Amino acid sequence: MKNSLTKYLIQFSNLKLTRPASDKVKILEIVAIVLTGIGKFIFMDYLNWRLPFVIIAVLFWSGYVLYRFKKNRSVLKDWGFRLDNFKLVLKITLPFAIASIGLFFIIGYLQGTINLTWHIFPLLITYPIWGSIQQFLTIGLLAGNLNELKRLKLNKKLIILLTAVFFSIVHYPSIWLMIGTFILALFYGYIYLKAKNIYVLGLLHGWLGALFYYTVVNQDPFVDVFMKYF
Repeated sequence: MKNSLTKYLIQFSNLKLTRPASDKVKILEIVAIVLTGIGKFIFMDYLNWRLPFVIIAVLFWSGYVLYRFKKNRSVLKDWGFRLDNFKLVLKITLPFAIASIGLFFIIGYLQGTINLTWHIFPLLITYPIWGSIQQFLTIGLLAGNLNELKRLKLNKKLIILLTAVFFSIVHYPSIWLMIGTFILALFYGYIYLKAKNIYVLGLLHGWLGALFYYTVVNQDPFVDVFMKYF
């Protein structure tokens, strides 16, 4: 497995995709990501406007992606919105996902927090969308921009660590979520800097996140986000 993983990563590391955006644009994107993270604490945690914040964040960043795409048709592929390497990146990440799910159920069993209801099915459909946005911001833009800044050359290991710390902090105050997202971002950051595919990362993020809530965190996001409006 290790040799196969190395082979795939070497193969994808040889793909040189260019991003014409200047350092100024990349820094502004990083600032916007940090502001989005701060907005999470204000609107989701303090004001408890979870669904409105998610909808606005999705619309805003989707609009930004469309804006950049109109200026540069290759930017989507450069960011990782691509299908040509979908199967190979999925093959690399699938063992991690399967092992994670097994660990979720073990922890949930030991804690007595496994609570699988029909509420998980809508989340398995919708959460990958929000998961893709999160991966685009934290891994695609944050880690990707830090890696490609011309004026500031950072070690890839440091970039992955900084990205994981940021991703973990924005999931405060849940300790379980902070631990889970930190580990996830470490793995995802490593994969992304070698083989870019936001679709795979977002899909697995959504499915793993949904299962994590109902097995480890002992929380029902469906009730927290949707049922308050009915």
